Amino acid sequence: MHNRVVRNTPAPGIISGVRPGSLADLAGLEPGDAVVRVNGRVPRDVVDVQFYAAEAEVEVLVRKANGLDDLIVFEKEIDEDIGWEFERATWDEVILCNNNCFFCFLKGLPKGMRKTLYVKDDDYRLSFLHGNFVTLTNLTEDDWARLEEQRLSPLNVSVHATDLELRRRMLANPDAPDILGQLRRLGELGIQAHTQIVLCPGVNDGEHLARSIAELGALYPTVLTISVVPVGASPRLEEWALERDGIPLERPTPGYARQVIELIRPFQREFRRRFGATIVQCSDEYYMTAGLPVPPARAYDGFPQYENGIGMVRRMLDDWARTRRRLQVRGVPPGVAGRRAVVGTARLMAPTLAAIAREFSELTGAAVEVRGVTNRVFGERVNVSGLVCGQDYVEQVRSERAPDCYILPRPSLDYFGEKFLDSMTVEEAEAGLGAPLGFASAWSEVVRILAEGPRRPGRNARNNGRFWAEPAPAEAAGAR
Repeated sequence: MHNRVVRNTPAPGIISGVRPGSLADLAGLEPGDAVVRVNGRVPRDVVDVQFYAAEAEVEVLVRKANGLDDLIVFEKEIDEDIGWEFERATWDEVILCNNNCFFCFLKGLPKGMRKTLYVKDDDYRLSFLHGNFVTLTNLTEDDWARLEEQRLSPLNVSVHATDLELRRRMLANPDAPDILGQLRRLGELGIQAHTQIVLCPGVNDGEHLARSIAELGALYPTVLTISVVPVGASPRLEEWALERDGIPLERPTPGYARQVIELIRPFQREFRRRFGATIVQCSDEYYMTAGLPVPPARAYDGFPQYENGIGMVRRMLDDWARTRRRLQVRGVPPGVAGRRAVVGTARLMAPTLAAIAREFSELTGAAVEVRGVTNRVFGERVNVSGLVCGQDYVEQVRSERAPDCYILPRPSLDYFGEKFLDSMTVEEAEAGLGAPLGFASAWSEVVRILAEGPRRPGRNARNNGRFWAEPAPAEAAGAR
């Protein structure tokens, strides 16, 4: 059975920015101009624009902000970027989720969050462009044809369970297709996937988790990674899950976290022996909760699921080791000694950061204080920095004696580096704190902030978007 969905006719894509000195800039394009056609075809989204523009000569019909049309011909290298950015990634419609999961993060959202958080998207194009996780339950045959044509790889796929009936119960979707069959079909098209299992205690853990890991691992290299992450059990979400399904959603206890890690370790060893890759990886939250050391960097297969909370702690620790050596060998940069900074973070991570901050202060002469923040918006059990809202930071990190600057985790902001989950802007947070505000994901960035002063954060670096002209695995093997 395949979904039949009628997509809206796409509107022109509105240009939001033009990179100085780029082809778009030289052609006189400006924010507010709209791309109507690319090489005679009407693009539905940014993916289409990039795909149609992957030619040496590109003809673009542009509707200028004054309403006049302009036909522009770009002559360029095939993979050369034209240098434009767009207001939205999709121009027809965002493909919405057709599931009703009892553990859906949206069910636990209070009012007043970023508006985009309330959009229940399940769009494979946003998975390719921005790393969003999708279930693949709403794909039409037209979508599959497009995947075959454009080879959008890799995708990020939410699996949760490979057992079909269990997955259907978790998604509350009796028509959900067999995810293993869908992943095999992606593999036949030369498309790879990073997968995740949101672990709900008593539901898809234990033998179900073991089965899911074994069956997904058997699909390597179509399945590149498997992340196991804890359910985001806010009190509001737990109340909803209890009322609807009688399922108590709980954050992992130290003992439970150790059980999950111990279940996964034999698979990691076996996968490394067979494939030379770890494949299955635990959320940092499990290691921190269990009080166990995080794995070495080589276990993270290049950190492709970094923004899913997989390997952030390891990269931070390794960065501190390098930064410490650099400071010891090269000395402390001018302007760092004597500076005072307050670092805010979620309570789960605060002890680890505080220990490093003491070393940092002794080595540099700067006074760096770490303050752990309780998540009052989502509830105390939601204990990772990426889910701490701006208001909680302002209320709990603010110091009576203002420091030279405050430093907060970059993952607390959106993709563009503009807003916290509660829609508070960086400017509003800085005004509430009463001192300059910087954002960091590593201690080397803390050194820079103290030496040069805070800067406004930019957008996240994309961890997806492999160029579709790159040969599929089978083709690449044949070429050799």
